[in-house]
Amino acid sequence: MTDELRLTVLGSATPYPSVDNPCSGYLVSSGDTRIWMDAGTGTLGPLQRHVRLDALDAVWISHLHADHSADLLTAYYGLLYADIRLAAPIPLYGPPGIADRLAGFLTNTPDRSPVESAFAVTELYDGHQAAVGSLRLTSRAVAHGIPAFAVRVEAAGGSLAYSGDTAPCPSLTQLAEGCGALLCEADSADVPAEGEQVHHTPEDAGDTARAAGAGRLIVTHVGRSLSPREAVARASTRFDGPVDHAAPGASFTVRPVG
Repeated sequence: MTDELRLTVLGSATPYPSVDNPCSGYLVSSGDTRIWMDAGTGTLGPLQRHVRLDALDAVWISHLHADHSADLLTAYYGLLYADIRLAAPIPLYGPPGIADRLAGFLTNTPDRSPVESAFAVTELYDGHQAAVGSLRLTSRAVAHGIPAFAVRVEAAGGSLAYSGDTAPCPSLTQLAEGCGALLCEADSADVPAEGEQVHHTPEDAGDTARAAGAGRLIVTHVGRSLSPREAVARASTRFDGPVDHAAPGASFTVRPVG
């Protein structure tokens, strides 16, 4: 088992799965430690190509839009009511209110569904830190119009920053400073002419990667008005390092800058 920090893309579509691409979900691993990072619609299936649900060390959720969290619902049934014998609830890190949000959907009787029997819930806040196996997680609040977080995952051999969904913001740039790889959303084709910006454009993703001094940029959550090829090309006009797309099934080894 390698101690290298690895990112495996389970899906990167938005706001609903395509025929061959689930929504946002990623497996981050190093040594024996494995974290399911965002659980968007359709990601539970490909997750099981790599790890059983009961072998996960943690789940981390950026925000509660369905394309980043919906498969927690089916994971709940798998953990409690199928062929898995769960030794202990799986640590779940997510935005405030995540447990009640899940219970509100899952409860079908006067009794609240036992969400905490499947997941040991910890609510995120700006600056939250956690040690999960050999990995260290630092979460920062970001600008998405609802409670939303980015995360930096650090291992002995490298560091990965993941934007979640957000407009460009100082907290993301600070979190990603000097990271080996920045996994950054590029949902928007253009900056909105009116209203609050809540996503990156590909150019914004390139700018954030450059400002953070990231070793490489991986664009994800590419909006349906863009092609992955276009998003990569546009991000590359602002960032001189390697730029890739988070294609479903792709796997990246994250190494230190330089």
